[in-house]
Amino acid sequence: MPLKLPFRQIHLDFHTSIAIGDVGHGWDRRAFIETLDQARVNSVTVFAKCHHGHLYYQTDRPERHPTLPRGLDLLGEQIEVLHERDMQAPIYISVLFDEYAANQHPEWIARRPDGAPVRGGPFIADWSILDMTSPYQEFLAEQIDEVLRTFAPTDGIFLDICFDVQSATPWAIDSMKKAGLDPTDPADRARHARQVTRNYMTRFKRMVDQAHKGNPCKIWFNSRPKALLGEEKKYLRHVEIEALPTGGWGYSYFPLNVRFARNFGLPVIGMTARFHKSWADFGGLKPQAALMYECCQMLAHGAGCSIGDQLHPRGTLDPAAYELIGSVYRHVEACEPWCEDAKPVTEAAVIRPVDGPYHVEPGGTEEGVVRALQQLHVQFDFIPPGHKLDDYALIIVPEHVRIDAELAAKLKARVDGGAAMLVCGEALLDPAGESAEPVLDRLGIHIDGPSDYGTTYMRLLPELTGADPKTDPVMYERGLQLRPRRGSEGLARIVEPYFERSWEHFCSHAQTPTDKPGNAWCVVGSGRTISIAYPIFKAFATHGNIAYRDLLGHCIDRLLPHRLIQTEAPSHVEMTLMRKRRQHIVHVLSFAPQRRTPTLDIVEEATPLRHLPLAIHRDSKPRRVYTAPYERELEYEYRDGYVHISLSTDDGHVMVVIE
Repeated sequence: MPLKLPFRQIHLDFHTSIAIGDVGHGWDRRAFIETLDQARVNSVTVFAKCHHGHLYYQTDRPERHPTLPRGLDLLGEQIEVLHERDMQAPIYISVLFDEYAANQHPEWIARRPDGAPVRGGPFIADWSILDMTSPYQEFLAEQIDEVLRTFAPTDGIFLDICFDVQSATPWAIDSMKKAGLDPTDPADRARHARQVTRNYMTRFKRMVDQAHKGNPCKIWFNSRPKALLGEEKKYLRHVEIEALPTGGWGYSYFPLNVRFARNFGLPVIGMTARFHKSWADFGGLKPQAALMYECCQMLAHGAGCSIGDQLHPRGTLDPAAYELIGSVYRHVEACEPWCEDAKPVTEAAVIRPVDGPYHVEPGGTEEGVVRALQQLHVQFDFIPPGHKLDDYALIIVPEHVRIDAELAAKLKARVDGGAAMLVCGEALLDPAGESAEPVLDRLGIHIDGPSDYGTTYMRLLPELTGADPKTDPVMYERGLQLRPRRGSEGLARIVEPYFERSWEHFCSHAQTPTDKPGNAWCVVGSGRTISIAYPIFKAFATHGNIAYRDLLGHCIDRLLPHRLIQTEAPSHVEMTLMRKRRQHIVHVLSFAPQRRTPTLDIVEEATPLRHLPLAIHRDSKPRRVYTAPYERELEYEYRDGYVHISLSTDDGHVMVVIE
């Protein structure tokens, strides 16, 4: 049975330099716990070992922080006082970052093939990365063993910085050769790095389990790509999604990954931070509305909340930070009765490849999926190709997926079973790239290769939109040329420019204007399927042209006419449908992140909603409809299988409960 995780957690960083001479000198048990208690916190991840490689408990090991008072067991006292207030205290241990070990044993630093360090260097203020094929792994294992012997049973172990590291140290080269791999081959180095990581994950999980004598203990290996969860869930007992929107992750990263992670049977925690920017932004506090939005977004997807902070080197908490955190966690606490054990209700599955980086770069296909479908208020999951499709009415295959024979068979069976399907861009092609024929015959198309033009135009026909086209929207990305087979229907035609822009002939400042419709189509419908010739999701993420979102909306409306939620809400409003026993719960979030610097999106206030029409699908007439957490009754009508309400709120987050 999955563990139940606290909803109101703090991840309390404590990466502290030896150049600071008064570490822990301001520690006050009472002030520490009272500050957390007043902020309604119920779990704090506390530090055994930081990125600087130093330890913060009573030990004879030389890595203990040299300026921590000799008699102060900081970690032990934190755990003790947290437990006195029935708060959990998982223990943090840094894995690949360890400046103490790097300085003592520079030969343990991971190296590139040219001999340079994988990260950092002698004149760079940055962390070195250690090689886990070197003796460093034994050094780290001894530290973990001591922590477990000293503090087990624990509330959990958080092992940080566990990404794959390609290294060319003598130990790594020897390890690759013993595994039959070629150290000069980048692909073999990547395979080796993945296996090294999984080997130490196996080892450390076994150590944690043995220390807890078979009792389940939370264990999390941070910095792993979430796309690997299908393969790596066996190492885990829960999932934490580190996603500081203002710290480089952006506001699409969390919904992208939680919509994937929640499908693996493990409890999920979202992690943001109180910082204006990213980790260790001392003195930086984000607006209250931003932190509220980030935590409520976690609740809306069925996840618990974790807010990152950093303890001052003297061991003191920032009162202003915990006033901010408390203002949000009081709301989270009030919402918990409707959030605990609630499960998402979805109608669409988006296929996601099973590999990818820890940080998904902005502007790509998956960000485009999140932005477009959230703005269209579609209830969807990301799933790996091997996941069951039976529960979804619509399957979406974005352009970055390659449909192999196994997935093709599953998709055919699901479409034959009554589901609808939308396939985009190069996902239409044979994955080997050897044929221009479509990978699925159910799509009812011929493919005449890629377009001759890098930029074309789309003429959306009334059969798709219900109206005559008023203009031909530009498509900035090169697509394929489709032709409907017998029984299929062209829904949008490619309109070609006069010529391809080049140095030999160009017109005006940008793309060449429209000339005439060509012979090819860019959208084709066939029964319960639609094919889009373009990388439409990447195009939307890259260019933000709402014509691309509108095209997707028209296609989804055609394929899925009876959506779970029907609304005229503005595109910034996010809605998720959850179910808890006999309750349906719609989370409505009305916040609008704005680009306030070249690299920073921020939320400064909630956006009020007035008389918003909202219809929620339900098989029977409800007994009661109200908003939570304050339980204000709502007038409603039940007709045509939908509960119809009008919603007005000044709060950025409200739950509509139907029971």
